[in-house]
Amino acid sequence: MIILSTPGWDEYELLDTGNGMRLERFGPYRLSRPDPQIIWRPRLDRQDWTNIDAYFDAEKKQWINKNNVPSKWLMRYKNIAFYAKLSPFKHTGVFPEQILQWEWMEDKIKDSRLKIKDKKIRVLNLFGYTGIASLVCAAEGAIVTHVDASRPTIGWARENQFISKLQEHPIRWILDDAVKFVQREVKRGVRYDGIIMDPPVYGHGPLGEKWDFNESFPKLLSLCRLALTNTPLFVLINAYAISSSSLMLENTLGDYFSDLGGSIEIGELALEEKSAKRLLSTGIFARWSNDK
Repeated sequence: MIILSTPGWDEYELLDTGNGMRLERFGPYRLSRPDPQIIWRPRLDRQDWTNIDAYFDAEKKQWINKNNVPSKWLMRYKNIAFYAKLSPFKHTGVFPEQILQWEWMEDKIKDSRLKIKDKKIRVLNLFGYTGIASLVCAAEGAIVTHVDASRPTIGWARENQFISKLQEHPIRWILDDAVKFVQREVKRGVRYDGIIMDPPVYGHGPLGEKWDFNESFPKLLSLCRLALTNTPLFVLINAYAISSSSLMLENTLGDYFSDLGGSIEIGELALEEKSAKRLLSTGIFARWSNDK
Protein backbone atom coordinates (compact mmCIF):
# COMPACT_ATOMS: atom_id res chain seq x y z
CA MET A 1 0.00 0.00 0.00
CA ILE A 2 1.43 3.37 -1.00
CA ILE A 3 0.60 7.04 -0.53
CA LEU A 4 0.73 9.14 -3.67
CA SER A 5 1.29 12.64 -2.30
CA THR A 6 1.91 15.83 -4.20
CA PRO A 7 2.63 19.40 -3.10
CA GLY A 8 0.70 20.49 -6.17
CA TRP A 9 2.24 22.38 -9.06
CA ASP A 10 2.59 25.98 -10.25
CA GLU A 11 -1.18 26.37 -10.62
CA TYR A 12 -2.19 24.80 -7.30
CA GLU A 13 -1.14 24.78 -3.64
CA LEU A 14 -2.68 23.41 -0.45
CA LEU A 15 -1.68 26.34 1.73
CA ASP A 16 -2.91 25.09 5.10
CA THR A 17 -5.51 22.87 6.81
CA GLY A 18 -7.24 23.01 10.16
CA ASN A 19 -10.51 23.13 12.08
CA GLY A 20 -12.44 21.32 9.39
CA MET A 21 -11.25 23.52 6.52
CA ARG A 22 -8.80 23.58 3.61
CA LEU A 23 -7.02 26.75 2.50
CA GLU A 24 -6.02 26.38 -1.16
CA ARG A 25 -4.81 28.35 -4.16
CA PHE A 26 -6.33 27.50 -7.51
CA GLY A 27 -4.52 29.58 -10.10
CA PRO A 28 -4.53 33.17 -8.78
CA TYR A 29 -7.40 32.66 -6.31
CA ARG A 30 -7.24 31.70 -2.64
CA LEU A 31 -10.21 29.57 -1.59
CA SER A 32 -11.38 28.04 1.67
CA ARG A 33 -13.75 25.07 1.81
CA PRO A 34 -14.84 22.49 4.40
CA ASP A 35 -13.32 19.05 4.82
CA PRO A 36 -14.77 17.20 7.84
CA GLN A 37 -11.78 14.88 8.30
CA ILE A 38 -9.56 17.84 9.25
CA ILE A 39 -9.89 17.79 13.05
CA TRP A 40 -6.38 19.14 13.69
CA ARG A 41 -5.34 22.76 14.15
CA PRO A 42 -4.22 25.14 11.40
CA ARG A 43 -0.63 26.33 11.30
CA LEU A 44 -1.04 29.66 9.52
CA ASP A 45 -2.31 32.80 11.24
CA ARG A 46 -5.93 33.89 11.17
CA GLN A 47 -4.96 36.70 8.80
CA ASP A 48 -3.85 34.13 6.21
CA TRP A 49 -7.23 32.40 6.48
CA THR A 50 -9.23 35.61 6.12
CA ASN A 51 -7.17 36.82 3.17
CA ILE A 52 -9.20 34.78 0.70
CA ASP A 53 -11.16 35.40 -2.48
CA ALA A 54 -14.03 32.99 -1.78
CA TYR A 55 -15.15 30.39 0.75
CA PHE A 56 -17.76 27.66 0.79
CA ASP A 57 -20.43 28.14 3.47
CA ALA A 58 -21.38 24.66 4.70
CA GLU A 59 -24.66 25.79 6.25
CA LYS A 60 -25.88 27.72 3.20
CA LYS A 61 -24.28 25.14 0.89
CA GLN A 62 -22.93 27.80 -1.42
CA TRP A 63 -19.79 29.73 -2.23
CA ILE A 64 -19.44 33.21 -0.76
CA ASN A 65 -17.57 35.23 -3.37
CA LYS A 66 -15.64 37.99 -1.59
CA ASN A 67 -13.40 39.34 -4.32
CA ASN A 68 -15.26 38.95 -7.60
CA VAL A 69 -13.89 35.55 -8.52
CA PRO A 70 -15.07 35.04 -12.12
CA SER A 71 -17.58 32.36 -13.10
CA LYS A 72 -14.65 30.39 -14.54
CA TRP A 73 -10.91 30.88 -14.79
CA LEU A 74 -8.12 29.21 -16.70
CA MET A 75 -5.65 26.75 -15.21
CA ARG A 76 -2.96 24.63 -16.88
CA TYR A 77 -1.10 21.37 -16.51
CA LYS A 78 1.77 21.07 -19.00
CA ASN A 79 0.11 21.54 -22.41
CA ILE A 80 -3.42 20.95 -21.06
CA ALA A 81 -5.68 23.89 -20.25
CA PHE A 82 -8.94 23.69 -18.31
CA TYR A 83 -11.45 25.87 -16.51
CA ALA A 84 -11.92 25.91 -12.76
CA LYS A 85 -15.29 27.03 -11.40
CA LEU A 86 -16.95 27.55 -8.03
CA SER A 87 -19.34 24.64 -8.43
CA PRO A 88 -22.41 24.21 -6.17
CA PHE A 89 -20.88 20.98 -4.79
CA LYS A 90 -17.92 22.84 -3.18
CA HIS A 91 -15.58 21.49 -5.86
CA THR A 92 -13.82 23.47 -8.58
CA GLY A 93 -13.79 20.80 -11.31
CA VAL A 94 -10.07 20.25 -10.68
CA PHE A 95 -8.72 17.53 -8.39
CA PRO A 96 -5.04 18.45 -7.95
CA GLU A 97 -4.01 15.16 -6.33
CA GLN A 98 -4.73 13.49 -9.67
CA ILE A 99 -1.58 15.00 -11.19
CA LEU A 100 0.32 11.85 -10.17
CA GLN A 101 -2.24 9.67 -11.92
CA TRP A 102 -2.04 11.86 -15.02
CA GLU A 103 1.74 11.40 -15.09
CA TRP A 104 1.36 7.64 -14.60
CA MET A 105 -1.05 7.33 -17.54
CA GLU A 106 1.14 9.53 -19.71
CA ASP A 107 4.08 7.22 -19.06
CA LYS A 108 2.05 4.06 -19.80
CA ILE A 109 0.79 5.42 -23.12
CA LYS A 110 4.15 6.88 -24.10
CA ASP A 111 6.04 3.65 -23.32
CA SER A 112 3.57 1.58 -25.32
CA ARG A 113 3.82 3.87 -28.35
CA LEU A 114 7.62 3.72 -28.20
CA LYS A 115 7.56 -0.10 -28.20
CA ILE A 116 5.09 -0.34 -31.08
CA LYS A 117 5.35 2.58 -33.47
CA ASP A 118 2.04 4.01 -34.72
CA LYS A 119 0.08 1.81 -32.31
CA LYS A 120 -3.48 3.03 -31.79
CA ILE A 121 -4.19 3.06 -28.07
CA ARG A 122 -7.83 3.28 -27.04
CA VAL A 123 -8.76 4.59 -23.59
CA LEU A 124 -12.17 4.56 -21.92
CA ASN A 125 -12.83 7.16 -19.19
CA LEU A 126 -15.95 6.36 -17.14
CA PHE A 127 -17.52 8.95 -14.83
CA GLY A 128 -15.15 11.29 -16.66
CA TYR A 129 -16.37 14.56 -15.08
CA THR A 130 -14.56 17.64 -16.47
CA GLY A 131 -12.34 15.54 -18.70
CA ILE A 132 -8.81 16.43 -17.64
CA ALA A 133 -7.74 12.76 -17.61
CA SER A 134 -9.30 12.34 -21.05
CA LEU A 135 -7.33 15.31 -22.37
CA VAL A 136 -4.08 14.06 -20.83
CA CYS A 137 -4.49 10.71 -22.62
CA ALA A 138 -5.53 12.33 -25.89
CA ALA A 139 -2.53 14.68 -25.81
CA GLU A 140 -0.29 11.58 -25.64
CA GLY A 141 -1.91 10.21 -28.80
CA ALA A 142 -4.61 7.94 -27.34
CA ILE A 143 -8.06 7.60 -28.90
CA VAL A 144 -10.38 8.44 -26.00
CA THR A 145 -14.00 7.67 -25.18
CA HIS A 146 -15.27 9.86 -22.34
CA VAL A 147 -18.52 8.85 -20.58
CA ASP A 148 -20.47 10.86 -18.02
CA ALA A 149 -24.12 11.02 -16.94
CA SER A 150 -24.24 14.83 -16.67
CA ARG A 151 -24.85 16.95 -19.76
CA PRO A 152 -23.51 20.18 -18.19
CA THR A 153 -20.35 18.38 -17.10
CA ILE A 154 -19.73 17.03 -20.60
CA GLY A 155 -20.17 20.58 -21.86
CA TRP A 156 -17.51 21.70 -19.38
CA ALA A 157 -15.18 18.92 -20.54
CA ARG A 158 -15.64 19.90 -24.18
CA GLU A 159 -14.81 23.51 -23.28
CA ASN A 160 -11.59 22.18 -21.77
CA GLN A 161 -10.81 20.33 -25.00
CA PHE A 162 -11.30 23.52 -27.00
CA ILE A 163 -9.09 25.74 -24.81
CA SER A 164 -6.43 23.00 -24.79
CA LYS A 165 -6.47 23.17 -28.61
CA LEU A 166 -7.06 19.42 -28.83
CA GLN A 167 -10.04 19.61 -31.20
CA GLU A 168 -8.19 17.51 -33.75
CA HIS A 169 -7.49 14.77 -31.22
CA PRO A 170 -10.08 11.97 -31.30
CA ILE A 171 -12.29 12.13 -28.21
CA ARG A 172 -15.84 10.76 -28.16
CA TRP A 173 -18.01 12.59 -25.62
CA ILE A 174 -20.79 10.24 -24.50
CA LEU A 175 -23.77 11.13 -22.29
CA ASP A 176 -24.75 7.76 -20.84
CA ASP A 177 -24.97 5.44 -17.88
CA ALA A 178 -21.55 3.80 -17.38
CA VAL A 179 -22.83 0.23 -16.94
CA LYS A 180 -25.20 0.38 -19.91
CA PHE A 181 -22.55 1.93 -22.13
CA VAL A 182 -19.93 -0.73 -21.39
CA GLN A 183 -22.55 -3.46 -21.91
CA ARG A 184 -23.21 -2.14 -25.41
CA GLU A 185 -19.50 -1.77 -26.18
CA VAL A 186 -18.94 -5.43 -25.25
CA LYS A 187 -21.79 -6.51 -27.54
CA ARG A 188 -20.40 -4.35 -30.37
CA GLY A 189 -16.96 -5.88 -29.95
CA VAL A 190 -15.29 -2.56 -29.08
CA ARG A 191 -12.16 -3.06 -26.99
CA TYR A 192 -9.92 -0.73 -25.00
CA ASP A 193 -6.26 -0.74 -23.97
CA GLY A 194 -6.84 1.39 -20.88
CA ILE A 195 -9.80 2.09 -18.61
CA ILE A 196 -10.12 4.93 -16.10
CA MET A 197 -12.98 5.37 -13.66
CA ASP A 198 -13.94 7.52 -10.70
CA PRO A 199 -17.15 5.86 -9.45
CA PRO A 200 -19.34 7.72 -6.94
CA VAL A 201 -20.96 6.17 -3.88
CA TYR A 202 -24.45 6.82 -5.23
CA GLY A 203 -25.68 8.35 -8.44
CA HIS A 204 -28.07 8.23 -11.36
CA GLY A 205 -27.65 7.87 -15.09
CA PRO A 206 -29.19 10.35 -17.54
CA LEU A 207 -32.39 8.25 -17.69
CA GLY A 208 -32.56 7.71 -13.94
CA GLU A 209 -30.49 4.53 -13.86
CA LYS A 210 -29.47 3.75 -10.28
CA TRP A 211 -25.82 3.54 -9.26
CA ASP A 212 -24.99 2.06 -5.85
CA PHE A 213 -21.27 1.45 -5.41
CA ASN A 214 -21.46 -1.82 -3.48
CA GLU A 215 -23.95 -3.32 -5.94
CA SER A 216 -22.90 -1.71 -9.21
CA PHE A 217 -19.11 -1.60 -8.97
CA PRO A 218 -18.45 -5.38 -9.23
CA LYS A 219 -20.84 -5.60 -12.18
CA LEU A 220 -19.08 -2.73 -13.94
CA LEU A 221 -15.66 -4.32 -13.37
CA SER A 222 -16.84 -7.62 -14.84
CA LEU A 223 -17.99 -5.77 -17.96
CA CYS A 224 -14.75 -3.77 -18.16
CA ARG A 225 -12.78 -7.04 -18.12
CA LEU A 226 -14.67 -8.09 -21.25
CA ALA A 227 -14.08 -4.68 -22.83
CA LEU A 228 -10.27 -4.92 -22.66
CA THR A 229 -8.00 -5.88 -25.54
CA ASN A 230 -5.87 -9.02 -25.38
CA THR A 231 -2.84 -6.97 -24.33
CA PRO A 232 -4.23 -4.07 -22.25
CA LEU A 233 -2.07 -1.39 -20.65
CA PHE A 234 -3.86 -0.30 -17.50
CA VAL A 235 -7.00 -0.06 -15.39
CA LEU A 236 -7.12 2.90 -13.00
CA ILE A 237 -9.75 3.39 -10.29
CA ASN A 238 -9.99 6.47 -8.11
CA ALA A 239 -12.59 6.56 -5.35
CA TYR A 240 -13.72 9.50 -3.24
CA ALA A 241 -16.11 9.45 -0.26
CA ILE A 242 -16.06 5.64 -0.21
CA SER A 243 -16.23 4.31 3.36
CA SER A 244 -13.82 1.47 2.60
CA SER A 245 -10.07 1.08 2.36
CA SER A 246 -8.06 0.59 -0.79
CA LEU A 247 -7.87 -3.09 0.20
CA MET A 248 -11.46 -3.36 -0.96
CA LEU A 249 -10.43 -2.03 -4.37
CA GLU A 250 -7.48 -4.43 -4.53
CA ASN A 251 -9.61 -7.48 -3.69
CA THR A 252 -12.33 -6.55 -6.15
CA LEU A 253 -9.87 -5.66 -8.89
CA GLY A 254 -8.14 -9.00 -8.33
CA ASP A 255 -11.43 -10.84 -8.91
CA TYR A 256 -11.60 -9.65 -12.51
CA PHE A 257 -8.06 -8.85 -13.65
CA SER A 258 -5.69 -11.27 -11.89
CA ASP A 259 -5.85 -13.67 -14.85
CA LEU A 260 -4.11 -11.02 -16.96
CA GLY A 261 -0.94 -11.17 -14.89
CA GLY A 262 0.61 -7.78 -14.42
CA SER A 263 0.51 -6.05 -11.06
CA ILE A 264 -1.90 -4.16 -8.84
CA GLU A 265 -0.94 -1.10 -6.80
CA ILE A 266 -3.23 0.34 -4.13
CA GLY A 267 -3.12 3.20 -1.71
CA GLU A 268 -4.26 6.70 -0.87
CA LEU A 269 -4.10 9.94 -2.77
CA ALA A 270 -2.88 12.88 -0.71
CA LEU A 271 -2.00 16.55 -0.90
CA GLU A 272 0.97 17.99 0.96
CA GLU A 273 0.49 21.26 2.81
CA LYS A 274 2.73 24.17 2.11
CA SER A 275 2.51 25.37 5.74
CA ALA A 276 3.57 22.30 7.76
CA LYS A 277 4.11 19.58 5.14
CA ARG A 278 1.29 17.50 6.65
CA LEU A 279 -0.50 15.12 4.29
CA LEU A 280 -4.22 15.40 3.62
CA SER A 281 -5.82 12.21 2.35
CA THR A 282 -8.28 12.90 -0.46
CA GLY A 283 -9.27 9.43 -1.65
CA ILE A 284 -8.22 5.87 -2.36
CA PHE A 285 -7.06 4.28 -5.58
CA ALA A 286 -6.17 0.99 -7.20
CA ARG A 287 -4.45 0.50 -10.53
CA TRP A 288 -3.61 -2.57 -12.53
CA SER A 289 -0.92 -2.41 -15.18
CA ASN A 290 0.65 -4.79 -17.67
CA ASP A 291 4.27 -5.42 -16.70
CA LYS A 292 5.28 -6.53 -20.19
